Amino acid sequence: MNSTAEIAVEQKTGRARLQVVAETAVIAVCCLAFLLTALFFCVTLLTGKTAGTRDFVVYWATGQQFVHGHNPYDKAALGALERPAGLPSQYGVMYMRNPPWTLPITLPLGFFSVKTASLLWSLLLLGCLGLSLHLLWAMYGRPENRLHLFGYTFAPAILCLMFGQTSLFALLGLVLFLRMHRTRPFWAGVALWLCALKPHLFVPFGLVLLVWAVMTRSYRLLAGAVASVLASCSAVYLIDPMAWPQYTGMMRASGVVREFIPCMSVMVRLWVYPHTVWLEYLPTGLGCIWALWYFRKHRAEWDWMDHGSLLMLVSVLVAPYAWPFDQSLGIPALLRGASRTRSRGLLAALALASALVEMAIYADIWFPLALYKWTLWTAPAWLAWYLLACRKAGDPGPAQHSLLQTS
Repeated sequence: MNSTAEIAVEQKTGRARLQVVAETAVIAVCCLAFLLTALFFCVTLLTGKTAGTRDFVVYWATGQQFVHGHNPYDKAALGALERPAGLPSQYGVMYMRNPPWTLPITLPLGFFSVKTASLLWSLLLLGCLGLSLHLLWAMYGRPENRLHLFGYTFAPAILCLMFGQTSLFALLGLVLFLRMHRTRPFWAGVALWLCALKPHLFVPFGLVLLVWAVMTRSYRLLAGAVASVLASCSAVYLIDPMAWPQYTGMMRASGVVREFIPCMSVMVRLWVYPHTVWLEYLPTGLGCIWALWYFRKHRAEWDWMDHGSLLMLVSVLVAPYAWPFDQSLGIPALLRGASRTRSRGLLAALALASALVEMAIYADIWFPLALYKWTLWTAPAWLAWYLLACRKAGDPGPAQHSLLQTS
């Protein structure tokens, strides 16, 4: 009996040590990522030397064109703005590929220099991330473990901040929808305009959202979404009536179909038949079929925070094209899984996976394209981690099925 008790004590001690190691790994990764990101922001925001080398420069150049009533997709004009701002010549001319109804977000940038605009834009993106994480923390019942702080160090979010990309706007729109869809449906619909900045990332999610809204008669939510898009389109038309034809011409001439984008849909096309563009939409179509089946199976107890988490991860995975920074939209799902799992090892695995991407981010500074060669696995990895975390979760209890009632 004594030997059995001693073995049990040793096993318990071993598990406790493993938990300590896992928690230490998570803390170390998060602290390192935070320090590196803070260093980057100090260099970027205080010196402004890298303002024109980031993806942000395309939004600034587009804003400069748009605010003066010029073609925001004019290749020569954009190049004349981007090159002096610091964009390396090997990148050619960059275009804003977001739909024209998103042009209003670039309008304020047209009134500032590239350095000032970069500062304001970076602070705005950081504010979107901070507000999103705070709202998620509140929706989870304000837990003391503060796991939501991991979102500040999540590699795709860091990448989004470094590049000045708009995925964090879409993240805020997603979180606001999750927060308000029950209590303030019209404003939840308005918040979806932020998601419409990158509509290709929400295809299965948006399809189920439309079906759910019709079945539950959430017409105020649909009204809010339609009103926000119409208002944006009207504002664009008043400033540039030719925006849509100009956008269509840019998409045809920009050569986007020839770009290597590290995502599953593009890889399917490259593996099967590189010149067949419609193959990129095959995973999206299959994802929509699965999404409708998934909704039909769970429609009686459908919960957007619970079922929508898996749906969002799948939507990003099967998007016709997506960059690593777009995976920041998976933050609500990953925090959902982190709040449910009792496995410290899984939390450590998530932190270490994020650390690998962060290593690729900083390696890309010295070895261009290293980031894209090493991030093909990330979207499937976040999905697999979430499924495993939910499988290993304890009894969630009724409280976790009504997280959104804490408004």
